[in-house]
Order: sequence, then C-alpha cells, then structure tokens
Amino acid sequence: MRQLIDKSYLINIGFREHQAIMIIRLSKKYMVSQGFTFYNNSRLGCVPKIAVEHITGLSLQGDESIEN
Repeated sequence: MRQLIDKSYLINIGFREHQAIMIIRLSKKYMVSQGFTFYNNSRLGCVPKIAVEHITGLSLQGDESIEN
C-alpha cells in the first residue's frame, strides 16, 4: 500500500479532479495543524495516507491493485 497519496491516485480510485484537489488541500492543512509545517508548501502534492483517511473518513486499505 502506498504511504503517500497524490491527486492522480485519488482520481484513479474514483474521485473527480476537483474533489481530489480539495482532499489533498484539506489533508495538507490537517498535517500543518498537527505540527508538520513541511506541508505548508504550495508546490507539495503528496500527503500521508493517514491524513487522507482522516479527511475522507474512508479506509484505503484495499486499494493495492490500483497503479499510477
């Protein structure tokens, strides 16, 4: 399982492009609020899987078969 999630991965699993962008953006804000100021960078497009799971409320455990 991937530990870092980007916009294209979210699109591949079924989210629309705008939704994927918003999930990444909200995940980055969540990571900054947890003290990881590294994610306060507009050029950074990958976030940890746990942050995406926190934002969406979905488990990404069964998505090993999806490739970039």
